[in-house]
Amino acid sequence: MLIASLEGDSGQAKWIRELLEQDGYECRSYASGGGFLSDLRSVRFDLLLVEWKLTDISGLEVLLRMRGDLSSSIPVLFLTSRSSEEDVVAALRAGADDYLVKPYRSAELRARVAALLRRAYGQRQDDLPFSIGAFRIDPARCRIERNGRDAQLTAREYDLALFLFRNAGRTISRQQISQVIWGREPETMSRTIDTHISRLRAKLGLRPEYAVRICTVYGQGWRLEEVEALDGAPSSVVAV
Repeated sequence: MLIASLEGDSGQAKWIRELLEQDGYECRSYASGGGFLSDLRSVRFDLLLVEWKLTDISGLEVLLRMRGDLSSSIPVLFLTSRSSEEDVVAALRAGADDYLVKPYRSAELRARVAALLRRAYGQRQDDLPFSIGAFRIDPARCRIERNGRDAQLTAREYDLALFLFRNAGRTISRQQISQVIWGREPETMSRTIDTHISRLRAKLGLRPEYAVRICTVYGQGWRLEEVEALDGAPSSVVAV
């Protein structure tokens, strides 16, 4: 799916784009409302994320022109630091589908994006819950459960756990983790990655009694894999 991001701050725009690309979306960043509106005449976007303050016109003006002159019905999520009741009401009345006030957490943004797309187009295959061993992973709700109990993970721990569960059985390198989860080169992230892997082992209980373990593949990275539960009953990866 193709998502447009209107954000006047270049650093924030880069962060949003990389976050969405991690979840498999294509994202185009715009600093000006005029540039986006011009492309909207010929490009089919599936979702718009828009900041109130842009380099030319306001995000609210972009929305009014979209819904008016261009008759565009694509879902719109406002991402802005403006939190007054008047601003929220103005955006929703102009046609916004949701409104998220900065600062926000990455997991919350991902969940809102997934919810808007699901509401508009139906559930993506990647958003369907799945199970591995004693764990149930629900990407649409940003939730991981072990034997029915919610794992209390930080947003970054959740992102890393989801990446490992989605790639169960594959060896994942330090470089892959660094670039996908943090958007940085591994040279600056070595200790941080080790710490997060250690925390996931402890918090999730990634050991044979729960039919899942995470192995260190020396010189290559880590691999999350299924094993037979201690009672001898094998588990399987299934969609639920």
